Amino acid sequence: MTELKQTPFSTSAGRACLPQEIDTLVVGAGQAGVAMSEHLGRLGVPHLVLEKNRIAEAWRTVRWDSLVTNGPVWHDRFPGMEFPGLDPDAFAHKDQVADYFEAYARMIDAPIRTGVEVKQVRRNAERPGFTVETSEGVIRANRVVAATGPFQRPVIPAIAPQSEALLQIHSAHYRNPQQLPEGGVLVIGAGSSGVQIADELNRAGRQVYLSVGAHDRPPRSYRGRDFVWWLGVLGLWDLESVQPGKEHVTIAVSGAHGGRTIDFRELAGQGITLVGLTRAFEQGVAQFADDLAENLARGDENYLSLLDAADAYIARNGLDLPEEPEARRRFPEPVCVSEPLRQLDLAAAGIGTIIWATGFAVDFSWLQVNAFDGSGKPQHQRGVSSEPGVYFVGLPWLSRRGSTFIWGVWHDAKHVADHIATQRKYSAYRDAAQRAADAAGSPAPASLTGVR
Repeated sequence: MTELKQTPFSTSAGRACLPQEIDTLVVGAGQAGVAMSEHLGRLGVPHLVLEKNRIAEAWRTVRWDSLVTNGPVWHDRFPGMEFPGLDPDAFAHKDQVADYFEAYARMIDAPIRTGVEVKQVRRNAERPGFTVETSEGVIRANRVVAATGPFQRPVIPAIAPQSEALLQIHSAHYRNPQQLPEGGVLVIGAGSSGVQIADELNRAGRQVYLSVGAHDRPPRSYRGRDFVWWLGVLGLWDLESVQPGKEHVTIAVSGAHGGRTIDFRELAGQGITLVGLTRAFEQGVAQFADDLAENLARGDENYLSLLDAADAYIARNGLDLPEEPEARRRFPEPVCVSEPLRQLDLAAAGIGTIIWATGFAVDFSWLQVNAFDGSGKPQHQRGVSSEPGVYFVGLPWLSRRGSTFIWGVWHDAKHVADHIATQRKYSAYRDAAQRAADAAGSPAPASLTGVR
């Protein structure tokens, strides 16, 4: 196939046409696509990265204005470059993250073409590789890497009320308090996004109700070390399978305001009304499960178990880290927990907005190959698909708990790139008949060329 010269990324306007053939096509130029390009480039694999928008577009436009990373920049980065101008313990603003990936792509001279949408990928019949239809034409590729990430389609549950009196938006479309109409806000979902949005709205003077489901609640830091360090030394980032019952449990952690531990009772003391899991809406009345105290207790259990594990690690290794007894102090039980609301008349409470911080679903409708199970979930082993020649990078738990973090994506991409390079070596093998044909200067029999 045609060798693609590794040139810096460019937009679609005023440039040459796409190549007709390429060895490996990477779809998406977020953190996963940039990481794939770095590893493929190091291994000498001819490749092209196509991005329908801009590099790291999700960081710019699928995040609220004040968002910062949930991990400090010494940890949430690629090994090859630090965040310029930031203290290692700082939390980068979302635009700084997007700028970081653009700078990284330039540094590695990544062959990225922006403004090109991949519309369809199909396996070829009677010949190796795939036919890829894009907004700029058709490409043949031996391999395709889906690096579009986990944040493709915002999910709003079917229980959402049908009411023109309410503004309902997903957290992906929330930007700042000023965009919302007057009145109170019900935030549904208490992972990182829901907690931070609820806190921001409360600080802006809004009446906020926060619907809290099952969650993990790690300390922001403990005994002088950030929780990302603790998860690292305790081996928790490298867990390779989800614990039973934890498949849909979110993590309540934040880097906002310099980074602090999320405590729901503290948020209640600051004016946020906590409610249980949202079950339904009936004639303008929200119905909540009677599980708020139980959800908080399980979050506390998760929090304290990490403190205990950290204390044991310090004792076992003889580390001189300062004691932190305040970390185990519990805020008083607020009334909204001891006497929880089971229902809420939205109009009577003055609520004008519901924000659904309820996560995302993937959308691989463009990838029309045999790489999915009956529910549409990708079938793979550490990113190597059940469909030969198709790969995934950037998905949750691709290989471990840390797979969706910036550094985790980089390591997963290395494994996938190594697999691709190994397959290329097998494809390049010349058997005795082919070597003889090469020596004689005649073409090898067609049956001996080409791979699937």
